Amino acid sequence: MNSTFALFLCIVTVLPLTGCAIERYRAAAIVPAETATSFESRNLSDAGLHSFVEKSLGQPMSPWPPKLWDLQTLSLTGLYFSPEMQAGRARLAEAAAAIVTAGARPNPVFDLSPGVPSPYLLTLDFAVPLETKGKRGYRIRSARNLEQAARFDLADSAWKVHSGVRRALLDHLLASRSLELFRSEEQTRTEQVRLLQERFVAGDIPRPELDLARIELSKTHLSISAAEGQVAGTKAALAAALGISVAGLEALDFAWSDLDSPPNVRSLSLQEIRRDAVLDRLDIRRSLAQYAAAEADLQLEIAKQYPDVQIGPGYTFEERNNFFTLGLSITLPLFNRNQGPIAGAEARRKEAAATFLQKQAQVIGDSERALAVYSAALNELSEADQSLRQLQDTQLRMTQLAVEVGEEDRLTLNGMQLESAAVARARLDALGRAQIALGDLEDAVQRPLTPSDSFPLSPESPALSNAATEAGR
Repeated sequence: MNSTFALFLCIVTVLPLTGCAIERYRAAAIVPAETATSFESRNLSDAGLHSFVEKSLGQPMSPWPPKLWDLQTLSLTGLYFSPEMQAGRARLAEAAAAIVTAGARPNPVFDLSPGVPSPYLLTLDFAVPLETKGKRGYRIRSARNLEQAARFDLADSAWKVHSGVRRALLDHLLASRSLELFRSEEQTRTEQVRLLQERFVAGDIPRPELDLARIELSKTHLSISAAEGQVAGTKAALAAALGISVAGLEALDFAWSDLDSPPNVRSLSLQEIRRDAVLDRLDIRRSLAQYAAAEADLQLEIAKQYPDVQIGPGYTFEERNNFFTLGLSITLPLFNRNQGPIAGAEARRKEAAATFLQKQAQVIGDSERALAVYSAALNELSEADQSLRQLQDTQLRMTQLAVEVGEEDRLTLNGMQLESAAVARARLDALGRAQIALGDLEDAVQRPLTPSDSFPLSPESPALSNAATEAGR
């Protein structure tokens, strides 16, 4: 009996030591006041942001922070601070943990049955589960495909951050230009009112003509107030897209080198656009990974038709007699052969295939429609450019020369300047529609279409893997 008890103590002591270290619970409380303070303290001079931008671009950034913030650096800032990216990183970590779970082997079972009431009866059993038909491999394959889908989901979140920053920066720059045009028009209309006032005093024009000019000047004042509010609103929207407070954008200048020259539609092939949309879009690739996971799940359910086995030695002590046994345990598939789970897995695979085909058809339609809208917007912008150049380079210049030689008065030039301002606003509106259409086309293919714009979209990109983690520290 002493030797048996010693064997029992040895097994109970050694077995726990063969496993991994025990994880301990670590509290991670959320204090709203502290998170709000942390958000308000974010700014673009952040040292972590500096390091992240340099790693992403592969080149040093000096000075820091830069004097001008372009679309690329602002997009990386949004990627660094975005809470959506942090949520995507958490989902990716969960998917990676699922791979560990899928690959875990079942633990052996130790069973102790002491004699009751006789102290001379003791049974020890040790059973090792053995999985059959490659079930563990199918689980791992499914988990790895879902982890890949989570990576594509993270990259898709990154693109949405980039797209949101692009639209917010576009709206802010257009609003700022519109404000500048209205302020320029204000100066021109102020001069117009002064000239008409002089003519009215001289008796050359009636009062209604002067009053009409004053009314137009008042309208311009109101337009300036509305434009100033729009600039403030677009700056707040840009700050939200970056994941920082509005105070973090104070005293910063923004640049977009090719804002006025969107790519020509002839440089964008419909076949290339369609191919990029069908093959490279992140949601398409995510759907493929999800389909592969569904297929592995079906293979796993089919493999479960074959039962697993438990095998292990046993020991029994009875009144100074030792008995050793070798046990085998197996579930007999007599009443069901896993038909229900197999049918469910097969239905989920069909659903994943249908989802992929639906997404693919939608992507093709979206890309073709976006290219058509962009082409029409470019034609409108081209006509506005031509009208503005003709007015400024020909009519306005000729009127200025005529005023200089005394053939025309300042009021005629003033009217021509107001006409030029109206055409410039129309051209700015056309530019905004063209850039919005270009953004929609980029969303359809999920890649930048201008040479100066680049963004880390690869699911394996270190920028995607580290941004949210670094920002959360």
